[in-house]
Amino acid sequence: MEVNILKEKLLKELVLVKDNDSLVKLKKQYLGRKGKLNSLFQELKNLPPEERKKRGQELNEFKNFLEKEFKKKETEIKESSGSLKNDWLDITAPGRKASIASFHPLTQTIRTVCEIFNSMGFSTELGPEIESEYYNFDALNIPKDHPAREMWDTFWLWQEGFDKEKNRSPKERFLLRTHTSPVQIRYMEKEQPPLRIIAPGKCFRREATDPSHDFELYQLEGLMVDQNINVSHLKGVIEAFLRLFFGKSVEVRFRPSYFPFTEPSFEVDFKCLRCQGRGCSLCKESGWLEMMGAGMVHPKVFEAVGYNNKKWQGFAFGLGLDRLTMMKFGIPDIRLLRNSDLRVLRQF
Repeated sequence: MEVNILKEKLLKELVLVKDNDSLVKLKKQYLGRKGKLNSLFQELKNLPPEERKKRGQELNEFKNFLEKEFKKKETEIKESSGSLKNDWLDITAPGRKASIASFHPLTQTIRTVCEIFNSMGFSTELGPEIESEYYNFDALNIPKDHPAREMWDTFWLWQEGFDKEKNRSPKERFLLRTHTSPVQIRYMEKEQPPLRIIAPGKCFRREATDPSHDFELYQLEGLMVDQNINVSHLKGVIEAFLRLFFGKSVEVRFRPSYFPFTEPSFEVDFKCLRCQGRGCSLCKESGWLEMMGAGMVHPKVFEAVGYNNKKWQGFAFGLGLDRLTMMKFGIPDIRLLRNSDLRVLRQF
């Protein structure tokens, strides 16, 4: 009987409700934790088992009635306020076209380069970006305090026990690697020739930025060691790679140079594909773009890893992946490769 009285009372109160706030308050009075329905359920424990079952069914029906009436009133308020009209959705309208993601141009270059060298029998190896002084310099025939170390503007990492005055630590020092050449040392320490590897990765150098230089760069180290290897093998591999990468023959030139870890050493340039050799900001108006350093592995490097330099010969090269990407996609400024502007990245 009490339930029927509450039903009639609720229906009268709902007629007076005109807004959502009032509806929420009224709903709390009936269905809240301390509401009327919950109070009726609390009384069930005092009833005999048979009467409790019948009363429970009655209260469940009352609960369904309350939820139905409150839902009906909520819809009525929305319709009167126009909120339903604002929420209207035309399910027949065409959806928005989802934007399709693409790989960063540098990522595309790294993948393509690795695929080409893998097809030529080179395996891909990786190494740490935080490197020790030994692997970055010493094992590559660059002695301590040698002027050759000035060729790389290095980011040294602070270490406990570092002597500011003497600019050195009694312990081994660490740095952000300046090239990927340390990977070849780590690999040769654990593997015996013949071998062919490439090592793509990020390097860091403390230098000013301009259209063709940045303090962060991507490099790919290449190494081939076998018997009777000479410069002609080096030139053949590089020319074959460039032809496969660009899809056409590329004019290449080797200039004598100096690197402590190769002898003889070369700077490898190829004709600027952006200006076709006429001169532009990318090639500094020279018509040629310096792409890599290369040469025959120095005997001292083989000694550092325990190879017999009278039996084994090899060549190594360091390829600038940023500049290669710029040539491939016609990007005039290396700094655009670090640009987070989607208008730039979506072009690729």
